[in-house]
Amino acid sequence: MGEPGPCDGAAGRGPAGERARFGWEDWTWDASLFEGAAPYYRRGRIPYAEGLADMLAKSLGLDGHGRLLDVGCGPGTIALRLAYLFEEVVGLDPDPAMLEEAQRAARDQGATNASWLQMRAEDLPAGLGTFRVVTFAQSFHWMDRPKVAVAVRSMVEPHGAVVQVDPGRDGVADDADPGPYPAAPFQAIDALRRRYLGPDRRAGRGFRNTSPSGEDAIFQAAGFLPEVRVPVPGARVLDRTTDDLVAWVFSASSTAPHLFGDDLGRFEADLRAVLDEASPTRRFSVPLSDTTLRVRRPRLDQVPGALRHG
Repeated sequence: MGEPGPCDGAAGRGPAGERARFGWEDWTWDASLFEGAAPYYRRGRIPYAEGLADMLAKSLGLDGHGRLLDVGCGPGTIALRLAYLFEEVVGLDPDPAMLEEAQRAARDQGATNASWLQMRAEDLPAGLGTFRVVTFAQSFHWMDRPKVAVAVRSMVEPHGAVVQVDPGRDGVADDADPGPYPAAPFQAIDALRRRYLGPDRRAGRGFRNTSPSGEDAIFQAAGFLPEVRVPVPGARVLDRTTDDLVAWVFSASSTAPHLFGDDLGRFEADLRAVLDEASPTRRFSVPLSDTTLRVRRPRLDQVPGALRHG
C-alpha cells in the first residue's frame, strides 16, 4: 500500500554509516500497521501522476488482455487505476479494512474484473497462477523483500514485468511553483506527532525510523533484468483542504489513528489548530512531483524453480 506517507522515515543510516536507532532491519511487521487508516487513505494520499496508466500501457504494450497482481494494494488505488488495461485484476493486502475500501471503490467505479485477497506477500505464490504484470505501489519496503521477489519471479509471465510505482518523496515536489495558497505546514505537523508519540516513528507495535533501499539488486538476485525507469510527468500544484490534510496524516503508518488511543480526539483538534494557523482559509497548495515506473522484466535464461531465497 502507498507508503511512505506523511511523517514517515526515509531510507538510510546514521552518521558515518552507523546503524540507525530503530532502523528497518530491526523492525517486525504486525497486523496493526495501518489499523484505523483505511477510511482516510483514498482521500488523504497524494495522487500519482495523471498519465500513469497510459504510460504503463505504452511501455509494456498492454492491450486489455492478461492479468494484473497488485501486491500491498491498500484500498485499490493502483489496481483500479489500471483495471481497464487487463482482463483480470487481483489485489492483495493483509489489512481487511483496506480491502473493504477497495471493494467499495470497485463498486463505485464499476470495475467488475477486480477481486481482493487478504494475505501477506510473504505467502505468495499461493496458487494464484501467473500474471502479465505485478505491481508494488510503495509497498515493497514493508515486506521480506528477497523472499517476495523470488515468489513473484515465479508468477510473472516470461514477457511480463514487475513494476514499482514510485511517487518520489511522498509525491510532493520541493522545488515547484508554490501555488496560490499557503504551503502545508509539514514541519509543524511532524512536531505535533513528536509531542504525542515521541521522537521515534511508530510502525504498528514497534518503531521504524528508516526504510530500506537497494531494491534493484534484490530483484536481480531473484532473476530479473536491471530496472528501467520510466518517468511519468505529473508536476502540478494540488489544491488541498484542511480535511484533506487531516486524512493525509491519519493515512500514514506513523500517525495511524490507533496509535493515539484515548488522545485521538485531542490530537485531531490540535492538528486542526496547526492547520488553521497556517491557512485561515483552510486551503493549501501542495506541489506534486513526477511519478516513476521502475520496470523489471524477468531474465529468460534463469529458471524460477532454480532460484532460492537468499
